[in-house]
Amino acid sequence: MHQMVCFPSKSDVFSFGVVILEIISGRKNTGFYQSEEALNLLGYAWRMWIEKRAMQLTEKSLLESCNRSEVMNCINVALLCVQEDSNDRPKMSDVIVMLVGEGTSLQRPNRPAFVIRTHVSRIPSSPSKVSINQVTITEGG
Repeated sequence: MHQMVCFPSKSDVFSFGVVILEIISGRKNTGFYQSEEALNLLGYAWRMWIEKRAMQLTEKSLLESCNRSEVMNCINVALLCVQEDSNDRPKMSDVIVMLVGEGTSLQRPNRPAFVIRTHVSRIPSSPSKVSINQVTITEGG
């Protein structure tokens, strides 16, 4: 008997939001974007959004030829798609309306899911230790 596996539509909309942010920024949702506070792309986009610097997220070549209000709309929609609480995320049909609807007022997004904050500190001692998120790795010995 064949079973059909269904993924929640909210995971599809989450992935779509990530892809929008990757296209706008020209960056993948991996790696870290700040030296003093390491964030993934979602965290970086959220930080830019709440600091009202979301256009700084935009990849330079796109920035030269884009309609800024459309880019801001896309960033807003992407952040709505990746909100931490899946119940707050829009349905994909609503996302399409938000992206093509002119003059549509959008909700303010809440904090995205999977925002990784990693504080790395070096403890000067021998053997050397690196502490990451309360996990200590000891080198040498």
